[in-house]
Amino acid sequence: MSRGRSDSSWRLVRGCLVAVAACVCLFQICGWLGLRLNVSPSLPVGVYVASHNGRLVEFCPAEPFASMAITRGYRAQGACPDGGTPLLKPVVATAGDLVDVLADGIVVNGVRVPNTAPLPADTKHRSLTHWPFGRYAVSAGMVWVASSYNNRSFDSRYFGPVPVAAIRNRVRPVLCF
Repeated sequence: MSRGRSDSSWRLVRGCLVAVAACVCLFQICGWLGLRLNVSPSLPVGVYVASHNGRLVEFCPAEPFASMAITRGYRAQGACPDGGTPLLKPVVATAGDLVDVLADGIVVNGVRVPNTAPLPADTKHRSLTHWPFGRYAVSAGMVWVASSYNNRSFDSRYFGPVPVAAIRNRVRPVLCF
């Protein structure tokens, strides 16, 4: 009787190990293929692929915003130098553009970016500090990122411009839900 139980236990452990190994292999293969899974509400949930061009970028945010985003649960554990996952955001302004950060949202070259009004608090009622209101000329080597998809996106309305050097990949959607 005990042998049957230990055989069952061993089969269960072996099955779990095979499942974990399969997931690790699948994750590694997806990385080699340049595939990214987005489950963040800042963009449609789905699969994205690395691309040589495109308006969506994957980047590691700078401090102190990077640590705050991990501490507050805006980012999970991942491959950035701070131990968090990269952010995936649309680029809304590049070198030479004029960006106005206003109480009712971000305006780029006179065109309002929908759903970008900075919020005073996150969903857990923790205070959020927006980037200082004003007009900014985007300098060479910088971009501004903001999601018009979700008004609660953690983006340039809170942390300002992003160095182009921080961009790990440009991506495009493959399959979104």
